[in-house]
Amino acid sequence: MTTTEMVVETMHDDATLVSRAREGDMRAYEQLVVRHRRQMFRLADRMLADHPDAEDIVQEVFLGAWHRLPQLHEDAAFVGWLYRMTTNRCLNMIRARRPTVEVNPETTESPHSNQPENAVQLSSALTALNAALGLLTPEQRTCWLLREVHELTYEEIGDIVEASTTAVRGRLARARAHVCEVMQPWR
Repeated sequence: MTTTEMVVETMHDDATLVSRAREGDMRAYEQLVVRHRRQMFRLADRMLADHPDAEDIVQEVFLGAWHRLPQLHEDAAFVGWLYRMTTNRCLNMIRARRPTVEVNPETTESPHSNQPENAVQLSSALTALNAALGLLTPEQRTCWLLREVHELTYEEIGDIVEASTTAVRGRLARARAHVCEVMQPWR
C-alpha cells in the first residue's frame, strides 16, 4: 500500500470503514481498531483497574465485533456498539469478582503532579477517589466513568448500558453524591 493509499484510507469515516469491513475488507477493520482501541482500553482499564484484564477485554471485544459485524444494522452506530460490548464485558468481569477500582497515580494527569509538595496530597486524593469508586455499584461506576471520564451524553450512556436516560441520570446522581461526600476534604 502506498503512502497516498494509506492517507486516503485513514480519511474514511467510521461508517464507510464498517461497510467495507462487513464486506470482508480486513484493512478497513484494522483502521477501526486503530482508531478506537485506545478509547475502549481506557474505559476497560478504568472500570477494572487491571491492565492485563483490560487488554484481554478489549481484544475480546474487537474480535467479537469482527465476527458479529453482520449483526450491526447501522454502520454509524459502530462506536456505541463497541462501548456497549466493552462495558458489558467489564460488568460481567466485575460481577464475577469482588469489585475494586484503583486509580493509578502514574497514569492520572494533574497539572501540579510534578511538584513534590503536591505529590502527597494528590496521592491521598486518588486513594480517596479509588475508595469512593470502589463502593459504587458496578452500574453507577460505569455511568460515572462514561460521563466524567469519557464525556458521553446521557443518551449515549443509556444506549451503552441499555437503560433509560432517567435511569442513567439517577445512577449518576447517586454516584456523584457519594463521590462528592468522600472527596469533600479535598475541595
